[in-house]
Amino acid sequence: MAVRTMVHIDEELCDGCGLCVPGCAEGALQIVDGKAKLASDIYCDGLGACLGECPLGAITMIERDAEDFDEEAVEQRLKNLAAAPGKTEPAKENVEEMPEEDHPGCPGSLSQFFGEREPSAQESSQEEAGEISSRLKNWPVQIALAPPVAPYFDGADLMIAADCAPFAYAEFHRKMLDGKVVLIGCPKLDDMEFYLQKLTQIFAGNNIKSVETVFMEVPCCSGLVQVVDLALGQSGENIETIYTRVGIKGDLLDRRIKAVGHTEAQSVGVPA
Repeated sequence: MAVRTMVHIDEELCDGCGLCVPGCAEGALQIVDGKAKLASDIYCDGLGACLGECPLGAITMIERDAEDFDEEAVEQRLKNLAAAPGKTEPAKENVEEMPEEDHPGCPGSLSQFFGEREPSAQESSQEEAGEISSRLKNWPVQIALAPPVAPYFDGADLMIAADCAPFAYAEFHRKMLDGKVVLIGCPKLDDMEFYLQKLTQIFAGNNIKSVETVFMEVPCCSGLVQVVDLALGQSGENIETIYTRVGIKGDLLDRRIKAVGHTEAQSVGVPA
């Protein structure tokens, strides 16, 4: 053991958003009990690539006694983190705990799963009157805040939607979101390289049943389709893929499905 430069995380500042996790190319960081943690000294190279990823400035570099950086251990860890669920346990290290009541970090980044539930009497009455109840099953919904691995991704029909789509399509909840786990983002304004890393981790580290990409008809929104396809390719997973295009006037323009084992997507009817 020798004195070297190492990552230091101020737990009072850290809100557990997880943005630093994919920012570390060595996989040295993980979320534990709602806080970013250094998994092991041997995974940290001390170069500080993760410093710019924390919006709260909770990550700094300090000099302290630490075990030597181990490149072979890092290589094995990255393989484990990218492995499919059930093959290795280390991939589960990034699971963010979901406490019932108290959360030490920002409530906005607390992973929650609402699951399937029967509508309340009030909701049933509202739906009979034409009002629509929320079909949201998970939180957070922003791709940037989503944990790389979470129990609610297991066996999920995952929808990745452009964040304009729910505003354009009036019946998004009733006709598209029901039964889905959803993540949203903007391919024009957000960091697509970060999305590529995050989505690759999500596809590789969870047993996802299908992926539906909901995007707008404007040209820039095709970037969401591209990043989802690239992430699927990098993950090595063969998952049924659905592409749904929404018009800026709120109509569903087309819907295509690429089944497992097929290379081309086939057009199907849009939801009635």
